[in-house]
Amino acid sequence: VQLQASGGGLVHSGGSLRLSCVASGSISRIDDMGWYRQAPGKQRELVATITSGGSTYYGDSVKGRFTISRDSAKNTVYLQMNSLRPEDTAVYYCNADMVWTSAGMRNYWGQGTLVTVSS
Repeated sequence: VQLQASGGGLVHSGGSLRLSCVASGSISRIDDMGWYRQAPGKQRELVATITSGGSTYYGDSVKGRFTISRDSAKNTVYLQMNSLRPEDTAVYYCNADMVWTSAGMRNYWGQGTLVTVSS
């Protein structure tokens, strides 16, 4: 199983970006998917998660600005980021938790995509 994230880039403060992450491989089911981020010199933090049933959770710093969604048929998770701020600058990582394959169940991480917000 591999997770491939895309959509990062450079944007001005107040702008928008949409991240995508596709999980590929012999996947039977993915229960939860999400996005985390890590800014330079800081610990990785949760941005947003979404369950297979569509329930969402957001970190306090992104509530009202970011929206997570998923297409379970395509094993894809999205993160729509609006009203971006310089403090949103970070490497964004997608995560697929409780991924079921013929080998069992485990957690997977994508390679990360850099988001830079200029002031």
